[in-house]
Amino acid sequence: MKELRRPSRLAPGARVAVVAPSGPVPEERLQAGLDVLRGWDLDPVVAPHVLDRHGEFGYLAGTDADRAADLQAAWCDPSVDAVLCARGGYGVQRMIDLLDREAMRAAGPKVFVGYSDITALHEAFAVRLGLVTLHGPMAASVDFLKNTRAQDHLRSTLLAPETVRTIASGGTALVPGRARGVTLGGCLCLLAAELGTPHARPSARGGLLCLEDVGEETYRLDRYLTQLLRAGWFEGVRGVLLGSWEECDPYDKVRALLLDRLGGLGVPVVERFGFGHCEGALTIPFGVAAELDADRGTLTLAEPALH
Repeated sequence: MKELRRPSRLAPGARVAVVAPSGPVPEERLQAGLDVLRGWDLDPVVAPHVLDRHGEFGYLAGTDADRAADLQAAWCDPSVDAVLCARGGYGVQRMIDLLDREAMRAAGPKVFVGYSDITALHEAFAVRLGLVTLHGPMAASVDFLKNTRAQDHLRSTLLAPETVRTIASGGTALVPGRARGVTLGGCLCLLAAELGTPHARPSARGGLLCLEDVGEETYRLDRYLTQLLRAGWFEGVRGVLLGSWEECDPYDKVRALLLDRLGGLGVPVVERFGFGHCEGALTIPFGVAAELDADRGTLTLAEPALH
């Protein structure tokens, strides 16, 4: 797996577009998130359909066409330096094939941030555009609004990425060891759902794979992992970073499954790495070369996430 192109870091006054490619966004949380961004001396702008709600399917933030148009317009606007998702939920897979990848590629690299359902866009941006993206807190997410660690780590990654070259999670080794590779991953259920789609990569070969999920029973997590294993998707992976498993079964049960399904890969695996749906979630860049030290619970980037 090769490294991807890194966008430029943000500077004070940078224009940041907020989009809603998945679920509906509560207005009060959106406004609070915009205030946080303004406090960082950034200039947030809200895409036209961010506060929409689909007329028939209330779990979607407006129609597929409108959500796709917001994302593409923000990305292709030369005055926009970064695109931040407002929240996850569900809906990216419905709109992702409406995006004009040639137009987005021609617009050049820029910063992209999100997690959860946004995993599908991380994969598409890696495969179709060849860009580094940031798996991190979203503009209208509760963690972004209320947690200092989540805010500070994202802010440093955006504005001073050289200060967060080593991400120290406090995590521990599920399988000890060190490994080098290129970061990728996201929400486990989305990675499994992406298999067979036009923008799915064939495997995690050469990668340091980041996995997390929320609200899933253990047998469902088992199914996702087993599906990826049977598809050969883990072949050649260099190491695994496990984030949060919020609202899943008690962690001892989840941990036993993770060890059962991933322990035989013969690569280092670190648990409780502190990214995903947890409180104080760290920002993890995808598409960068890095070294995982499972014993120390650290991920050290070969270069800053952004230029």
